[in-house]
Amino acid sequence: MEFLAEYGMFFAKLATSVALLGTLVIGIFILYMRTHSSGDERLDIKNLNNKYEHMALALKSAMLPKKAFKQVVKQTKAEHKTRDQAPGTDADDNRHVFVLNFKGDLRASQVGSLREEISAVLEVANSDDEVFVRLESSGGTVHGYGLGASQLQRIRDKGIKLTVAVDKVAASGGYMMACVADVVIAAPFAIIGSIGVIAQIPNFNRLLKKHNIDYEQIVAGEHKRTLTLFGENTEQDREKLREEIEEAHRLFKTFVAEHRKEVDLSAISTGEHWYGQHALILKLVDKLQTSDDYLITASANANLLEVSYSRHKPLIEKWFSSAAKLFSKA
Repeated sequence: MEFLAEYGMFFAKLATSVALLGTLVIGIFILYMRTHSSGDERLDIKNLNNKYEHMALALKSAMLPKKAFKQVVKQTKAEHKTRDQAPGTDADDNRHVFVLNFKGDLRASQVGSLREEISAVLEVANSDDEVFVRLESSGGTVHGYGLGASQLQRIRDKGIKLTVAVDKVAASGGYMMACVADVVIAAPFAIIGSIGVIAQIPNFNRLLKKHNIDYEQIVAGEHKRTLTLFGENTEQDREKLREEIEEAHRLFKTFVAEHRKEVDLSAISTGEHWYGQHALILKLVDKLQTSDDYLITASANANLLEVSYSRHKPLIEKWFSSAAKLFSKA
C-alpha cells in the first residue's frame, strides 16, 4: 500500500509537470502565431439599396402575374440605365450613408471592430455623407465604453453627420456611446438611460476563516486595492471604492451634459432607465423611429453601404487556444 501511495504521488507530480510544461509551450506558440500572423482580416461591404430592391422584386414576383412582373423588371432596368447615364450621378458624387452595427457586451469587446470600421469609413467619407450606427448595449466597463464613445467622436470631429439608432437598448455605457451622435433615434419601447455606475463583488473571507484557510495579500500603496474577494474588507476600503464610483459617475454626467446640452442633468442622472417614449420627453433622444424606417427613407436619395470588419483566427491558432484552455483547467 505504501508503494502504491508513493507511486500515485509520483504520477501526480509527473502529470502536473507535464501539464505545466505543455501550457508553457502552447503559450509561447500562441504568442508567436499572434506576432507573425494577423489572421484573416476582412472588411465586408453590402449595398442596402440593392438589398431592399431585391426584396421588393421577390415579393412582386409572387404577387403579380408573370407578364406584369416582366414589365416591372423591364421598368426597373430602364430606371437604372437612366440614372447611370444622367450627368452628376457618378458613384463618387452621390451622398453615402455608411451603416455600422454595434452590439455591446460587458467588456465592450466589439469596440475593436468598430474602430477598424470607422477608420475605413473616414478614409473615404466627406462632409455630405453620414454615418449611421445601429447600437445595442446594456453597458459594461467604463474604460471599454469610454473608448467606444471616443471612436464615435472621431466621426463628428471630421465634420461628418453621425446618427445613432437604438431599436432595443442603449443603457449605461451604451448610452454613453449613443449620446455622442448629432441625432439619436429610438424605437418607442427601446430602453434608454441608466446614467449611473455600479460595482459589486462577493467576499469569501468568512468562509475561508471557517475552514481555517489563510489568505495573504501584499500591496504597495495605500489604495492599491479597495474591496477584495478573499481578504477582510474594512470600512476604509468601502469608502475608497465609493469615492471611485462617485468620480466615475461625475465624469459620466459631465460627458452626457457636453453632448446633450438640453437635458435636465439632475433628472436623468439617477441611474434609472426609461422607454423610448419617455426618453423623448426627457430629451435623451431626438426622435421615435426604428432603424429600418430611417434607412428605407434614406435609400431614396443616398447610397446605403453597410460596413463590417471581422478577423478570423487561423485554424491552428484556434486549436492551440482551445488546447491551452484545457491544460489550464487541468
